[in-house]
Amino acid sequence: MELSRRSFLKACGLAFAGSMAFELSGESKAFALDNLKEWKLENTQEFTSICGYCAGGCGFLASVRDGKIVNVEGDPDHFVSEGGLCPKGAAEMQLEEYVDPKTGELVPNASRIYSPKVRRPGSSQWEDISWDDAMEEIARHVKDTRDATFERYDANGVEVNRTQAIAQLGGSACTIEEDYFIQKFIRELGSITLDCQARV
Repeated sequence: MELSRRSFLKACGLAFAGSMAFELSGESKAFALDNLKEWKLENTQEFTSICGYCAGGCGFLASVRDGKIVNVEGDPDHFVSEGGLCPKGAAEMQLEEYVDPKTGELVPNASRIYSPKVRRPGSSQWEDISWDDAMEEIARHVKDTRDATFERYDANGVEVNRTQAIAQLGGSACTIEEDYFIQKFIRELGSITLDCQARV
């Protein structure tokens, strides 16, 4: 029997179709094993946040399981980064845990600070305080500083209602609304020294 090119291709096509039909008709064990696999983002809650590394203010999505961040990725709906993150932002979860180079396991970051700290005058040690105590102490220092340095009139008798002892430095990691509120608040205190280090 003489085998032409056309009959050879037909025979190959029939053999391939027959083998595929046989493979697809049988039960595959791979489908049964897929149900046992835990997906990376299974049973997680997703939160939007802003990267804290620089003043870019890029948005990211943090996936949290059992109170721990398990994944960080860019937020495609964020108006600054539109889903992109730089290498530092992509490694944001390492603020909480990092990969131990020796074992390859995730270990808690011992450098992470979980509560406000204060160093009292004359002390060389930082001590933990509660958020309520921190807010109370900050408010007390701001009020005392403003009261001690407030100027109603300048040297020429012109009414100025200001304090030169309090300054504010903003950044683009805050939203426009947050920066607007901060500026209004600092102006209400009478501060005339306001600036922003935003690079965008």
